[in-house]
Amino acid sequence: MSAIVPTMKELVPGISDELWAEAGWLPCSLSVDLKLVRFTVKDLLRLEPGAILETKHVNGADVPVTVNTQLIGWAEFEVVAQRIAVRITELA
Repeated sequence: MSAIVPTMKELVPGISDELWAEAGWLPCSLSVDLKLVRFTVKDLLRLEPGAILETKHVNGADVPVTVNTQLIGWAEFEVVAQRIAVRITELA
């Protein structure tokens, strides 16, 4: 699935380039949330490098993307140059 992702300027019309430039330095935290199947504190304490965790998401399903705990859209994982990448597929 591939989508054209609009820019913030398109999502929030009427805000000048100057205002966007002033706000551009503000830090934020972006997260991709994976819900795990049957994950407990005991499992957390036993984690080690190379561990594989079962998720509730099926292969290829979109996962939620949040910024500062607010849902902003959906993404899918893909491999790019031997790294895991996140492709934004939809903005909320």
